[in-house]
Amino acid sequence: MTLEASALRNLVDKIVEIDSFKSKMGSDDSIVTLAFKVKTEESANDLAGFIERGYPFVLDADKTAGEQADGLYRVFVEIERNRDAAEQIMEILDGVGKLSEIDDMKYRYYKNFKSVPVTQDSLEEMLPKNSDEYNSRVTETRLENYKNFFNNSFLEDVDMTGDTLTIKKPYADPIHFEFIDFGDTEKTIDSITESFNANDFAEIIYLSKYIGDYNITKYGEKLTFENASKTLVLKRIII
Repeated sequence: MTLEASALRNLVDKIVEIDSFKSKMGSDDSIVTLAFKVKTEESANDLAGFIERGYPFVLDADKTAGEQADGLYRVFVEIERNRDAAEQIMEILDGVGKLSEIDDMKYRYYKNFKSVPVTQDSLEEMLPKNSDEYNSRVTETRLENYKNFFNNSFLEDVDMTGDTLTIKKPYADPIHFEFIDFGDTEKTIDSITESFNANDFAEIIYLSKYIGDYNITKYGEKLTFENASKTLVLKRIII
């Protein structure tokens, strides 16, 4: 079946994750993985089929066996890590953007907190082209990985959909946050204009018990979480 333009409108998340998941076709330093979040199983099948049939350089395209914890499906795409990878990713994302009517796609590298607008230049700069570059990049961005940031926590699951961060502790309801900022602690704290909030101490105690031994502070409605030299800024939301 051939998909027409706009066939997957409102069904694909505009943020694609790059190198966030392990490859099943080879070693991670030689294979680039892409992961798309899709709303329905049918649309996930359609997207995987479209990518696998439409791009001869794609090594594999497949969807998750079932619905994920966030209620969405994932489509995983694998291509060879080489000097052409950035251009090939742009080609794939151009096709997916037309199918889903998304003209402002972004990518999140290695589960980084921050997503970046898709451009050829940014991909060329960010994407490792060989195993040495990959290993160096992973080492550089490890703490910026939202999974690793909470590596000392009590949490069993951490996930980001768009700019919504969801954390889940065993035997407890998930908590949702809007992502605001992430970076070196001094610079990130200095950028907050809201005043220190001493009225919600009970929330700080609750989050400390939920998450674990993190330095948590509240400024207005913004919550800051410190780990080593990095600080994450979030706002609590209800979904």
